[in-house]
Amino acid sequence: MKSFKERLQSEIIVFDGGTGTYLYEKGIYINRCFEELNLTNPELVIELHRDYVNAGADVIETNTFGANKFALAPHGLESKVYEINYKGAQLAKSIAKDSALVAGSVGPLRVQIEPLGKLSFEEARDAFAEQIKGLLDGGVDLIVFETFSLIEELIQGVRAVRGLHVDIPILAQVTINSEGNLLSGESLQRFVEGLSPYHVEAIGLNCSEGPRLMLEALERLRELTTLPLSVQPNAGLPQNIGGRNLYMTSPEYMAEYAKRFIQTGASIVGGCCGTNPTHIKAIRRAVHALQPSKRMDVKVETLKIEKPEQVRVYQKEEKSRLSKKLVCCEFVKLVELVSPKGISAEKEIAKAKTLYEYGIDAINIPDEPRASARMSALAMAVQIHNTVGIEPVLHIACRDRNIIGMQSDLLGAWALGVRNILAITGDPPKLGNYPDATAVFDVDAIGLTNLINRLNHGLDFAGNPIGEPTGFSIAVGVNPGAINLDEELRRLDWKIQAGAEYMITQPVFDLKILERFLKRIEHIKLPILCGIWPLVSYRNAEFMNNEVPGASVPTKVLERMRKTTSKEEAFREGVKIARETYQQVRSMVQGVQLSAPLGRVDAVMMMLAE
Repeated sequence: MKSFKERLQSEIIVFDGGTGTYLYEKGIYINRCFEELNLTNPELVIELHRDYVNAGADVIETNTFGANKFALAPHGLESKVYEINYKGAQLAKSIAKDSALVAGSVGPLRVQIEPLGKLSFEEARDAFAEQIKGLLDGGVDLIVFETFSLIEELIQGVRAVRGLHVDIPILAQVTINSEGNLLSGESLQRFVEGLSPYHVEAIGLNCSEGPRLMLEALERLRELTTLPLSVQPNAGLPQNIGGRNLYMTSPEYMAEYAKRFIQTGASIVGGCCGTNPTHIKAIRRAVHALQPSKRMDVKVETLKIEKPEQVRVYQKEEKSRLSKKLVCCEFVKLVELVSPKGISAEKEIAKAKTLYEYGIDAINIPDEPRASARMSALAMAVQIHNTVGIEPVLHIACRDRNIIGMQSDLLGAWALGVRNILAITGDPPKLGNYPDATAVFDVDAIGLTNLINRLNHGLDFAGNPIGEPTGFSIAVGVNPGAINLDEELRRLDWKIQAGAEYMITQPVFDLKILERFLKRIEHIKLPILCGIWPLVSYRNAEFMNNEVPGASVPTKVLERMRKTTSKEEAFREGVKIARETYQQVRSMVQGVQLSAPLGRVDAVMMMLAE
């Protein structure tokens, strides 16, 4: 499993949610010492950690936030500091195993230190060291300082870690007031400056009043440092209902803000007081939408091709009608039709016929979209091609086939008359209707593009001659809304080296994102087709915004969809928005890929009507 430092370099990391408040939900009242449960009720603590791991947390925190001698003293437990922390680390590790990392949770000492109190800096360091020694011996992967309001106290905690002569990663977090300063009144700038002499892997914000306040503070913090940033807000302010303190912020609201945190520059997101596994599960989905799982890269040197002698390679204009139109700089229009869940494709064939007669250039057929089991995309592509005459663009995903199966399917597709391929990595099975299915991912979209290009040069993946070559027109996907746009462009460069001939984007709702992307790829002289997806409801807009990679729906579009009062009104408003997008992007790209929402091809005609 990747270390915390390795993950920080390339991933968005999801932490767990509240510990004390979740134990409170489970019936442990506030007059109890939550940290003592590590010794007296370890099964409950294990259950808490398991719930967060199952919700999708990459990092779980130990139940040790207040496990220092000063915080434990009122409960008569000051002599059990090491034991409670050591046990807390072991309980978390027993659940995390290879599924998550464990962060040793360290909170403030709850006593004043100099110059405001009698506790000296050295005594504070010793108290922190006593707690941290138990966490380290218990096997934690990193130390997280959280909910600090006094910078000097936080510094003593960091110094205590380094004084134990370990290079374990440190995440240092403070809590803020409604003005965006620490509760002590110190500024975020002072926070950054105070920690700058000390080696920490990341800094951030936790607790506080809720997500909205955190976002405003994050925007300022991002300007003050280049360190990775974390944001773990409370689920709003607690409300006393029936004698219990309840946090009212919904998981969906937290997930929406998690997405905004990431877009603003956060590398770590999670929850604090009032959040529970349902919040973390929603945040996990939002993170997946912005950062699809990393797949195996193909090294650049493996992309070189030496074609066998006496093999005639197809020129682009010979490969297909669609490819010829792109070479001739004609504006092309593709429409996506999804395979049926049963054995009959009659309805889809009828829709393809209608679209062909309307002037659509090709039918784009996804390969088990969102990892859902459907009729083979290849079977539907062949039926549409043979029955209607319109060209299909067949998606090939890397999820379900090893390299042998992909090569076999590609050779079969060519033999059956398919000439256009979109090479994609594919959604992981956990998104679909068979979440326990096994994923393959021998290669990703880069490796698949390389495989298709080799077949186009008369070679199999191992470099062996296959005789007459294929002549596929090769498309690849691009994500203009990728959070790590530099990484997306690096992978695009590799796809082009591997043989990509044109690009198709994820659905675009925010033209500013598309314009930024096009500016970055001005040097790339390949055609690009813009994905356009008509929204059908406000809920659909939220889904696209939170769970579809790169599909950032602007607030004004969300508001337009929210104001609709019926299904048909929402459908027509979504189509209207899509038509506006189509009109605006026509001069910017070489074509479009249009989706037929709910299978309604009349939406396509409404979008394209002059």
